[in-house]
Amino acid sequence: METSKIIRNALKIAFPLVLGGLILWWMYRDFDWTGLWAALEGGMDWTWMWLSMPFGVLAQVLRAVRWRQALEPLGERPRLATCVHAIFLSYASSLVVPRVGEVLRCGVLKRYEGTPFTQAVGTVVTERMVDSLVMLVLAALTVLLQLRVFSVFFAETGVSFSELAGRFSAAGYWVTGTCLLVLVAFLCFMARRLEWFSRTRGLMRNVVDGILSLRGIRNMPLYVFYSLAIWMAYFLHFYLTFYSFSYSGELGVMSALIAFVVGSFAVLVPTPNGAGPWHFAVKTVLVLYGVSESDGVMFVLIVHTLQTLLVILLGLYATAALAFTRRRMPAVEGLSPVA
Repeated sequence: METSKIIRNALKIAFPLVLGGLILWWMYRDFDWTGLWAALEGGMDWTWMWLSMPFGVLAQVLRAVRWRQALEPLGERPRLATCVHAIFLSYASSLVVPRVGEVLRCGVLKRYEGTPFTQAVGTVVTERMVDSLVMLVLAALTVLLQLRVFSVFFAETGVSFSELAGRFSAAGYWVTGTCLLVLVAFLCFMARRLEWFSRTRGLMRNVVDGILSLRGIRNMPLYVFYSLAIWMAYFLHFYLTFYSFSYSGELGVMSALIAFVVGSFAVLVPTPNGAGPWHFAVKTVLVLYGVSESDGVMFVLIVHTLQTLLVILLGLYATAALAFTRRRMPAVEGLSPVA
């Protein structure tokens, strides 16, 4: 029994790494690595790349602020610094095992703030539902705003959808199909997990309390503002990198928005930080907008690598900061907990 459990856990870790690695290998099997060093040394504008990084940090900080607000209706008031460190650590840990960060950050709050684990999980579920809604609305608006652009483009160039689809290679279709199958399998796995949770009434009650905490938020407009600001920060974190390269700097904000939306859905495939699916999806959008295949591959490699390094650095910072964080003692009658 223990052996089978170890094997299952090993597969959970190995499969996302192998999947992401295979997609990356396929994309970069003929890549000119000497061109990468040339781009890093002088072929790109580092100013815009550096300007994009604070927005990546801001998005995670805003996520921590919003999470803290969602916990207040449950009577929980964790320190903001702990919430921020938990978010930083969750994103970094998900680079190793996809989605494990959602559980880890709830464990951090339990360890340092005494926040009930299952209630924290419930607020995370709510958070994901809100984020999904924002992304669906953003995707719908993007498609509607670009309908006219696409119509004009197809009319003026005479490009048909069949010709456009023909730009994909057979391997490209295989990669897309594989990513979709993996996503469906992941959703089925999560459904089974939720079924297991439902068998434990006490646990499920706390999770439901966390999910319903949204009803008790005192300042809902502020919660909505945080939710929108998080995705605006994520978008700027991505969009500003366009100006680091000559071939993407003139594409415009709408092309960046489409690439951002497509890339955001691609990371749902459980690979470390979306490695592989994100590269393929964003590169494909850039190619459809006229960027050469080699430049598109170069763009996604540099941008994703540098943004991943930022996540790693924030995770290391959070690990060090938590090592010096005092745990809150349980409240004693007549006394307040240690702040």
